Amino acid sequence: MHDLVVAMTGASGSIYAVRLLEVLLVAGHTVHLTISKSATLVLDRELGLHVDLDRFNVSQLLPQESELGDDSALLTLMPDRSALGDVSSIFSDTNTGKIVYHHYEDFGAGIASGSFLTEGMVICPCSMGTLASIAGGHSENLIQRAADVHLKERRKLIVVPRETPLSSIQLENMKRLADAGVTIMPAMPGFYHNPHSIQDLVDFVVGRICDHLGIQHKLFKRWGDE
Repeated sequence: MHDLVVAMTGASGSIYAVRLLEVLLVAGHTVHLTISKSATLVLDRELGLHVDLDRFNVSQLLPQESELGDDSALLTLMPDRSALGDVSSIFSDTNTGKIVYHHYEDFGAGIASGSFLTEGMVICPCSMGTLASIAGGHSENLIQRAADVHLKERRKLIVVPRETPLSSIQLENMKRLADAGVTIMPAMPGFYHNPHSIQDLVDFVVGRICDHLGIQHKLFKRWGDE
């Protein structure tokens, strides 16, 4: 099983990234994680998570519920949020993976090279600035460079933008990436699975990401399921 790359940038929707990391870890994947400076501001604003990029620890991003206060934004948004050991029911076979953190300015990281093998990369959430940089072929930080690597090596690259409305420039950038083989997956949850909570909506989007990574799961009820 090759490794996966997950990048978080400064768009709204950090809750999707946190849940995705939980799911990938329980599925047994090694996740190479990189986070932009703007993403830390969104994590603080939306989820009350304080991430120090220079002194990163996984517990800053995936705290156990016992570490969250009653007024935690994360618990408010996802009151039934599971700890890692409790999401195993969404998989038939579970193994605990691990996170390997890379600073977004570290071009010496393995994921900056095509010789470092991965099964794919997900940018979740993906800001319009990051999307434009990738579409323009820029490699000004590790996130953009890793995306460029996945493009040139023709590996799976999934971007999860969260923006509305969209300008013609943004749409053109998305088309340019789609034409290059990138999967454009806006954070647009469906409603045919009869969601009852914010977590249901989050799990729909995360589940669709997993579908395109080839990871089997039971995160939501599929269309046609009895």
